[in-house]
Amino acid sequence: MSQVGVRALRSAALLTSGALAVSVLAGCSSGDEGGGARAVPADIAAAARADVADGGTLRWAVDALPATFNAFQADADAATARVAGAVLPALFTLDERGRPQPNPNYLESAEIIEREPRQVVRYRLNQQAVWSDGREIGAADFVAQWQALRGRDSAYWTARNAGYERIEKIERGADDLEVRVTFAKRYADWKSLFTPLYPKEVTGSPTAFNDGARTRLPKSAGPFRLKAVDAKAGTLTLVRDPRWWGEPAKLERLVLRAVPRDGRAKALTTKAVDIADVDASLAARVDRAVREGKAGAPGSPAPGSAAPGGAAPSGAVPDGPAPAPAPDAKAPSDALKSWATAHGSDEAKAAAARAARLRDRQAAVAYEAEQRALRGYVVRRTLEPAFTQLALNGESGPLADERVRRAVARALDRRQLARTVLSPVGLPAEPLGSHLALAGQDAYADSSGALGDQDTEEALSLLADAGFTPEGARASAAPKEGTKAGSEASGAPSKAPSGTPTGSAAGSPAGAASPAAAPAASPRAGAGADATAVDVPSDEGLYIVGDPQPADDPWTGTYVLAPAPAAAVHSRLVLGQARAVTSALSAPDTTTAPDTTTGGEAATGRSAAPAGSTERGQAAEPARPADDPKPARAAAQPAQAPRAAGDTEPDTGTASGDTPAPQQPKAQGGAPGAYAPAGTAAPSGQGKAPSPAAGAPVGPLGKDGQPLTLRFVLPSGPGSESLRAVGEKIVAMLDRVGVRTEISKVPDASFFKDHIASGDYDLALYSWPGTAFPATDGRPIYAKPEPATDGSLLVEQNYTRVGTDHIDQLFERAAAELDEKAARDLVRQADARIWAAAGSIPLFQRPELVAVKKNVVNAGAFGFATPRYENIGFAAPKKK
Repeated sequence: MSQVGVRALRSAALLTSGALAVSVLAGCSSGDEGGGARAVPADIAAAARADVADGGTLRWAVDALPATFNAFQADADAATARVAGAVLPALFTLDERGRPQPNPNYLESAEIIEREPRQVVRYRLNQQAVWSDGREIGAADFVAQWQALRGRDSAYWTARNAGYERIEKIERGADDLEVRVTFAKRYADWKSLFTPLYPKEVTGSPTAFNDGARTRLPKSAGPFRLKAVDAKAGTLTLVRDPRWWGEPAKLERLVLRAVPRDGRAKALTTKAVDIADVDASLAARVDRAVREGKAGAPGSPAPGSAAPGGAAPSGAVPDGPAPAPAPDAKAPSDALKSWATAHGSDEAKAAAARAARLRDRQAAVAYEAEQRALRGYVVRRTLEPAFTQLALNGESGPLADERVRRAVARALDRRQLARTVLSPVGLPAEPLGSHLALAGQDAYADSSGALGDQDTEEALSLLADAGFTPEGARASAAPKEGTKAGSEASGAPSKAPSGTPTGSAAGSPAGAASPAAAPAASPRAGAGADATAVDVPSDEGLYIVGDPQPADDPWTGTYVLAPAPAAAVHSRLVLGQARAVTSALSAPDTTTAPDTTTGGEAATGRSAAPAGSTERGQAAEPARPADDPKPARAAAQPAQAPRAAGDTEPDTGTASGDTPAPQQPKAQGGAPGAYAPAGTAAPSGQGKAPSPAAGAPVGPLGKDGQPLTLRFVLPSGPGSESLRAVGEKIVAMLDRVGVRTEISKVPDASFFKDHIASGDYDLALYSWPGTAFPATDGRPIYAKPEPATDGSLLVEQNYTRVGTDHIDQLFERAAAELDEKAARDLVRQADARIWAAAGSIPLFQRPELVAVKKNVVNAGAFGFATPRYENIGFAAPKKK
């Protein structure tokens, strides 16, 4: 993905899997420089320009046409980034490892020429670089963009200004090709600025910036230019720019076509697009069609024959959503019976049988046509520059206690969760070890040691220390049908904003309790964490994880959450693959976390993130969890904790510890924020951690007669199946330590706005995009919420409401550190602190799956890499 794309998507939390990126201190790290983890290379069918045909039109599927062409506005999206990358200057682009590289099409050089008393960067521009009207790109364009984005003029409606507010002045250098930028405050991520660079005609006035650039670009300076937008047809057309001074674009036209995610299969089978992002299910259908074509197998089963299978890629473990099945096939005896009935003396039965046989033949013909079309594509795959996390809302309730958050984290087998999503698509199933960098980046190192690996005994000890024991739950009765979900179910205050009902009253279905809620063992209780009974739809539109309902099929495994009306059909489709793949959760190890914690979190109070954050950060994108800040609340759990292993004190005059936000009333069950290593005795009166047999779940835990219940919010839309499968596995893992969960499936449209941003959840799965500039882009996501003048809290993009002063200080120092190695070390220290605070648990890097016509080259799954639009095209015919 281009830097433009990463920066644009960085302004959005990726919230669903289909519609759903450094590390620790040296003393805690299990990785090393550049990461023990390797980056998965881009998969784009790379070809030399001589092997690319001249001409042609490439049709590229996007979710929707761009709402704006201004990448600095709040509603900029992936389509905006795609257009900007093809038509506007990018001073720096990213390589496969997410490292910024100067773009020779626009820059001869860019370097820091002074560090004291002020940082000065000199840009030397390519003398051929001109706008589409022939005017040279120069200092005037830099000045106009700085003045629009620095945040001093509220007339400009900007979504972010990080970095631009640090600039003191911009001036012409020795000649028109030289631009000098002087910073008032040192800025390590200066390479993030002026990409994309807009002409002064766009950024020179609020009217042009706010309104004009939404629908048109008066000038461009790239291999393509904007020709037309046809809203009715859902297409946007780019054509070669005749003034482009670089290597000419191979394609004559590049057409972006709006194709919703649930319409991608039809678009491929009708050959309406040449390239499209796809989910795992559709990728499996394409893979199967390609395999059958190579094997010479017919695309559809003959009547009476078995339907073709859908094996996963080599080395993959089938899981998650199953590919669409071939038409139902009949055993030979059934086929004979069908023929006999169709030709029998009972005319009514014969007519019905003939009609059924005709439908079977039509289905076979349709399936064959689909397979022929899909054989024209190939799935390109790599790891997307984005990661999925489990967010733990530290606003109030049990998760305001750091010990409970740590216990939830220690209950998770992150490697198994990674396998659930990545193994079926043939990608390395490694859990992510950093909040701030992805595998292969220079800044990556595994910081998870600051929190610790999966350890059931340690999780139970932490919960006992927080006062949650089996005895504490026994005084409570099982929840009645219709009990409100989330904090209301456990007697805690609701997280929903004032006046907003929760649970089913809020318009979203009420959650269902996990098996830990009932003392009686559920069907999976004795069979390991992955063993689940076949669930049936509830009456409330939910497919409830762990509903203790009898199953006709004795197999135990993973089921995908689905809306109630479709649950039975979906479960049947999944069953064939899932039988062969689901394994029990691995036995917990005995690794204990270092005696390391961070300080307290933000205090309770209704928080309001300002509309239009001033950071280069995040407006949310429905995930694909994945883009804004909305009114929200932040919670506090004050604590004074030991320093993370290997951590050093800041060399500034600020406090060395993590100063918590205003204090909440002290929670019962021990000192708030205290961390008890394995084996530490629980405080008197709080009970002892149970010692279950290895692998066996414990009963529900509680305190003062109230069960420990967490509301788990998941998106319900198409393309989110793998996210919901991960959610179910998390539920099973929490069951094993007695933590009860209530699943609440909500529409994709409301998942972020009404739940994540507003704080109406306890647990949630959503994604953040990776970045080449973690000191800048990571800060608003993990910054400690601050009190506003009206008594609320400003959370920026920290939707977990967990943060500390020390984390903020480390980000600020990293952003001002011009020595790259020292800056990486500070980012790693910040990441260790974020791990220890246990507000966000990175799980895995997301898969990037792209269906591409077989003759398309230099395009596909780019990963971090910036697309070279001038090199994309169709393979030239082989010379004989």
